[in-house]
Amino acid sequence: MIIYPKTEEWDSLCKRPALDRSDLEDTVKAILQNVRRNRDFALYELEEKYDGAVLKSLKVSQAEMDRSVASVPANLKKAINVAKTNIEKFHRSQLITEPPVETTTGVRCWRKNVPIEKVGLYVPGGTAPLFSTVLMLAIPAKIAGCKEIILCSPPGKKGSVDPLILYTASISGVTDIFKAGGAQAIGAMAYGTESIPKTYKIFGPGNQFVTKAKEMVQLDGVSIDMPAGPSEVLIIADSSADPSFVASDLLAQAEHGPDSQVVLVTDNSEIMKKVQIETESQLTLLPRKDIAAKALENSLLILLNSLRECMEFSNRYAPEHLIISTSGSLELADKVTNAGSVFIGKYSCESAGDYASGTNHTLPTSGFARNFSGVSTDSFIRKITFQEISSEGLNNLGNVIEQMAEAEFLSAHKNAVTIRLNSLKDA
Repeated sequence: MIIYPKTEEWDSLCKRPALDRSDLEDTVKAILQNVRRNRDFALYELEEKYDGAVLKSLKVSQAEMDRSVASVPANLKKAINVAKTNIEKFHRSQLITEPPVETTTGVRCWRKNVPIEKVGLYVPGGTAPLFSTVLMLAIPAKIAGCKEIILCSPPGKKGSVDPLILYTASISGVTDIFKAGGAQAIGAMAYGTESIPKTYKIFGPGNQFVTKAKEMVQLDGVSIDMPAGPSEVLIIADSSADPSFVASDLLAQAEHGPDSQVVLVTDNSEIMKKVQIETESQLTLLPRKDIAAKALENSLLILLNSLRECMEFSNRYAPEHLIISTSGSLELADKVTNAGSVFIGKYSCESAGDYASGTNHTLPTSGFARNFSGVSTDSFIRKITFQEISSEGLNNLGNVIEQMAEAEFLSAHKNAVTIRLNSLKDA
């Protein structure tokens, strides 16, 4: 509990918790070098070392896919397909064709959406196989028109990828699935191996090893979606909030992992106390209570003077998920400047965005919401500009270009215009 912290203390409160990984960069660098040099051999070796899986093949076979599809209960398939439909609706609406613009008479400019041809998706396994992440990444990739959608996910000790991940991949447009986790999977999709194709952009959340690997492969010219690290939520609540709802949202994020962070910011001391009591009560009922409890050790309940201050703090913190549970929540939401995704009103639980409302749950964390957006259909698209200049257009714009080129001492640039203008005069 932090009571009325001074504004100059806010930056320190905005720092995220992190596991002690002083050797992280060296470890990840060694893994990436091993994969780049030894390719499939390195993957087999590293999967046995880190995931305890002795593999005969890296690629998931059709027989494995068929068994997974058959093993998923019908009611869960129905739920997944409802989520799939909503996610498709929201992401398809983002495909916008821009009309050509005549910037000067005779000069037309326009942009064309071109999908990234090969993309790599990373889907965590481990203690919580995130099959919902398959929907959030593969669906916009397919809508964008990506030709190759490669998915990597860590196998269990028996050497198989979680059936729910495989089923979801089968209905979402994934073209190939491979058994690879951690930094080695990122390296495989960045550099390519005998089995796993090199991709042009890598997407997906993960632990600190995955996040660091994504950051490092960027130096080799491989694009990534964002530095997506441990999950987090910030909730702004006032006296109208339901403490049990707020506590449930805090715990929903806390159970992701011990390095997750949850924050309550309020202008009401009674709500803060009630939320704390309710959180402790609900925690005891959770199967993942040990994980959630570790996350809560690094989490905050902050009392400020007003909802205006609460929003100012939130914008400073730049949360991955922001829940606004206040009276007049829409009005307050209008003041959001830094957040990955915003949930407005007491019934807008963050879990809805994680699974089925339609928005994407792959979002910037650790304050990166100040300068990154969450994954969208645009994330899988390149926008190429075109222009067409007629003789009239060159006559109208030519002298402007000549003057600017001359001022920059770039005579060849000027000449490319002058030679055309002279040809028009001669004609």
